Amino acid sequence: MNYAHHVEKKLPIGSGVTEAACKTLVKQRLYGSGMRWKNKGAKVVLSLRALVQTTNRWQQFWDKIIQFGVEHQTA
Repeated sequence: MNYAHHVEKKLPIGSGVTEAACKTLVKQRLYGSGMRWKNKGAKVVLSLRALVQTTNRWQQFWDKIIQFGVEHQTA
């Protein structure tokens, strides 16, 4: 990787952003005291969590669902 080029363009070159996202999305939700998860349940919970915590993704998700004829209520 051309680090100098990436630094010049102010692009991230470290893993800190990814590690912070993993901590926020995964560790805080799945590793609480006494929690046990099966793979399928963890995948569903993390998918929803990622949708909610990513700007505009929750609405994009519902727009796609509505496109196929499923209605929802907003909170």
